[in-house]
Amino acid sequence: MKHPFLFVISFFSTVLSFAQGTISGTVKDAETGQPLEGASVFAQNTTKGTLSDKDGAFRLYLDKGGYEIVVSFTGYTSKTINLEVNGDRTFNLQLEKGENALSEVIIKNSNEVPDGWEKYGKFFVDHFIGTTPSADSCELLNPQALKFLYFKRNDRLKVLATEPLQVHNKALGYNLRYELDSFVHFFNSGLSSYRGKCLYQAMEGDTTAQAAWNKARKDSYYGSRLHFLRAYYDSTLTKEGFTVDLYTAESPTKFGRLRNPYDTAYYSYIDSSANAELWFPEKASITYTKKAPEKRYLEQNKLPLNVPVQISYVDLADAILIKANGYFTEQKSWVNQGYWSWKNLADQLPYDYDPGPPAPQAGSGQLK
Repeated sequence: MKHPFLFVISFFSTVLSFAQGTISGTVKDAETGQPLEGASVFAQNTTKGTLSDKDGAFRLYLDKGGYEIVVSFTGYTSKTINLEVNGDRTFNLQLEKGENALSEVIIKNSNEVPDGWEKYGKFFVDHFIGTTPSADSCELLNPQALKFLYFKRNDRLKVLATEPLQVHNKALGYNLRYELDSFVHFFNSGLSSYRGKCLYQAMEGDTTAQAAWNKARKDSYYGSRLHFLRAYYDSTLTKEGFTVDLYTAESPTKFGRLRNPYDTAYYSYIDSSANAELWFPEKASITYTKKAPEKRYLEQNKLPLNVPVQISYVDLADAILIKANGYFTEQKSWVNQGYWSWKNLADQLPYDYDPGPPAPQAGSGQLK
């Protein structure tokens, strides 16, 4: 690799490597040693989560892959554990009472917009949940948890939440519990970014509903970033329908096909950890050739309606490590533009999603 991957280990983030297994342990108050009943323990962006019992004990079953385990309890500072699951592991965790609770910080912040939901609510939902057909079937159940802060100096909107956001996604059949770290939008550039930790819960439904959700999930999966990262990891990019182009040295505005995306200048597989390292030194253009963009995307972006392929753009601030299930670190190193940036929370799937055998393609270039 021409670009080294930097590992960052902080007090609240422990990096561990260890086949498939059970993650168990206890959650207690760091000061008193008393068990914390009802502490939330979940693998972020998956359907795997649980609550601690009266003794503070928890047990979580995870398949092989990389995960970010989040442990939280109201009034306490959360802990995050980044791990590679290859066997059973036990954690006895102590949480410290949080200082300067988020709600108190917001109340004292002069940048808060008093009528924030009325002024920016739809804007936030459009950029966080999305404006896709799937987003039409999503509902934010607790908008009162949102606090909107506007910074005039750099024309920036920041959105925080005093509790996990509850999102009802009837299109894909999930209830989402999203712990929003922050949402930021710069009006001058039009760029938005948000970070947080999400737990998915599959909805219950009859046979007809389950069949509709399964189809919708597959439609969202194929061509997605999750599909792309899994294909890169499995060395099946071409078979799965992806091509990669990079800005050329001759012109910073033109892309050239990356003939060998597995060249060690960009990609390497690490046998000792079963991780794949990926680095794009220039902006990358990712094309999914097996399906056309949705018609609404083309209309909203004033593009010709006969565009036959989905194109997304990626900037990597640093190299990333890809796990077998498509999870990667550091996630803040990845910036989307193009088609993937249009596919927000309403179209995203958990890392433990399995599409099963691919459905036969009806033919590329068919607009929805």
